[in-house]
Amino acid sequence: MATRKKTGIQAGEVFDLKKLVDYGEDSVVSRILIKDKAGSVTLFAFDTDQELSEHTSPYNAFIQVIDGVGEFIIDGKSSQVTEGQVILLPANIPHAVNAASPFKMMLVMIRK
Repeated sequence: MATRKKTGIQAGEVFDLKKLVDYGEDSVVSRILIKDKAGSVTLFAFDTDQELSEHTSPYNAFIQVIDGVGEFIIDGKSSQVTEGQVILLPANIPHAVNAASPFKMMLVMIRK
């Protein structure tokens, strides 16, 4: 089950990424912080055993894990990414996200 939270942040506002999205029981919660024609920034909170199934995107996706550990599978290769680490999901390459335990991530989509 996916849930969306209130969108947006204010210019000049200081905020704690971990506190901008809460975990939801048996769900993936997302909150869009920025969205325009150049791209978007979205926070996600995955509960244990939640996932984003394999898919592709026409845009590069820059991921930063901000809490816990997430599993990212890119073109069949699995990587564990921990708090403070980043990973690039390249455009047009199949990828998936799995949560063995709760984790939060920030997704930055860059449009060409």
